[in-house]
Amino acid sequence: MKKTETAVRRCKTMSTLQKILGGKWKLEILYYISFCGIRRFGALRRQLGEITESSLTKQLRELEADGFLIRHDFHEVPPRVEYTLSDLGRSFMDVIGYMKKWGEQNLPDGPDGDGQIELPP
Repeated sequence: MKKTETAVRRCKTMSTLQKILGGKWKLEILYYISFCGIRRFGALRRQLGEITESSLTKQLRELEADGFLIRHDFHEVPPRVEYTLSDLGRSFMDVIGYMKKWGEQNLPDGPDGDGQIELPP
């Protein structure tokens, strides 16, 4: 099908946000770093549970490349790396807060009663 001038135009802002934050774990990663104070790789991995080490590494690198996170390498043995929000990441936390509040008000309660939907495997 050929694109025409009458075709619906995509919102560039929303399209860009989808590309940046479209990773399966990115919103949760930002949430845990900001609101729960989890900053180390191992703690994030334990908190997220089902994420693989390679997926977490990829998501963290993408969030860093997109300017949402700052990676602090302490150059120690054993290696110690922490992640914090950049100014851009901090500016996005109100959005995540509103999303969480909306979810708590509008999504059905999951088995643990915390407003989370249990997704199929």
